[in-house]
Amino acid sequence: MKILVAEDEPQLLRVLTVAMQKAGYEVDPVDNGLKAVEHTKENSYDVIILDIMMPVMDGITALKKIRKSGDKSYILMLTAKSEIDDRVTGLDSGADDYITKPFSLKELLARLRSKERREDDFTPNEVSVGDVTLNVSEQELVSHNSIRLNGQETQLMDYFILNEGKELSTEELLSHVWRNDKDANSDIVWIYVSYLRQKLQSIQSSVKINGIKDGNYSLVK
Repeated sequence: MKILVAEDEPQLLRVLTVAMQKAGYEVDPVDNGLKAVEHTKENSYDVIILDIMMPVMDGITALKKIRKSGDKSYILMLTAKSEIDDRVTGLDSGADDYITKPFSLKELLARLRSKERREDDFTPNEVSVGDVTLNVSEQELVSHNSIRLNGQETQLMDYFILNEGKELSTEELLSHVWRNDKDANSDIVWIYVSYLRQKLQSIQSSVKINGIKDGNYSLVK
């Protein structure tokens, strides 16, 4: 998983980053809410961890801006025991969960493992961008007309829509859509991107997938 962690205490930020990296996660550490918002505009994350009390931009404001942009990443808030109202505000503003300081690294890592096991639970059944809608459970892509997708086409299209406008590397797509297929490579990504391009054209959608083989791809409306 790729994780963004925003925490203004330098020592805690280092400890969290190292612990998550040792657990096998890719981590981008930042020290304020504004940097967190800026990172989410350019990158896709499976998990975003936001401290509530940060300089430049607090965690609640950052959370609201991230959600307003359409980002559907799983967001975990770090809160102090006294910040009960902020916890409620955070959940109401789109946070998925919170963890109270001080907390153990074991607990945080357990939450992340749980997130991995239940990854599909946090994905909406219906996602849209521009003039196209994807029904995940029905594996149906709809615009001016509709077309059925296979399982991997559905996963790939879902990931593109959830990360609309972001540059997604071939490696990212492999790790999210073909994570259980050790034989998958850049060729399979290119083939499935080509399938989706054809199907978007067939339903007369204006949504496009930009990018070239072995490079980065982005879905634009």
